[in-house]
Amino acid sequence: MGKLDLKGKVVVIAGGAKNLGGLVSRDMAQHRTKIVVHYHSDRTKNDAEETVKAIQDAGSEAIIVQSDLTKVENVKTLFKTAKDKFGRVDIAVNTAGMVLKKPFVDTTEEEYDTMFGVNSKAAYFFIQEAGKQLEGNGKIITILTSLLGAYTGLYSTYAGAKAPVEHFTRAASKEFGERGISVTAVAPGPMDTPFFYGQEGEDAVSYHKSASALGGLTQIEDIVPIVTFLATDGWWITGQTILANGGYTTK
Repeated sequence: MGKLDLKGKVVVIAGGAKNLGGLVSRDMAQHRTKIVVHYHSDRTKNDAEETVKAIQDAGSEAIIVQSDLTKVENVKTLFKTAKDKFGRVDIAVNTAGMVLKKPFVDTTEEEYDTMFGVNSKAAYFFIQEAGKQLEGNGKIITILTSLLGAYTGLYSTYAGAKAPVEHFTRAASKEFGERGISVTAVAPGPMDTPFFYGQEGEDAVSYHKSASALGGLTQIEDIVPIVTFLATDGWWITGQTILANGGYTTK
């Protein structure tokens, strides 16, 4: 019970077009899965198409779905599309997120609502719908942030909106466990992607590079094997948030 052979399984990947999500998609293709690549913005369409081509070139099947997952109906449609196309869903991975680095006193209500919509609400209903639609012994994995283990300012809405997902993960794992479904979260350190550099000045980049015990920023290649492990041999891990950051922070 639980351990999953990935060949022929169906994987839904939110934010699966580029950066970490894109590499998760491409890695899953190496295991001969069938993949639903979700993306949000029109700016990401070309990345999504390139990722699907890479998946197909690897001998796997894939489709693209564009939608705003802060709208619950779109989350439901994402999973329905996967089941309509492939007949089932076995693994759900949510890599989507939005970062804001801003002083607490300067944050607007609109920014708060946006950040919690993307990082908390969408994550909640993604886990909920996965819990409804996954086959028995499925896997649900959410990407969070190692800032959950940091004592820092300026990320109140980013880390604050990600923080509830730790409890969503625990609660869902408890409720879905009787069906053999593992629910986990992976919290990388600052990752060497455009997602990181858009918010940080040179001094902050230098600090983050020097802060990890193993040295440097987290690479997306460091995180993908953890996602794959949780979806296979690591199935017995559930209800946990794994801080995968090279010693950047801990709890």
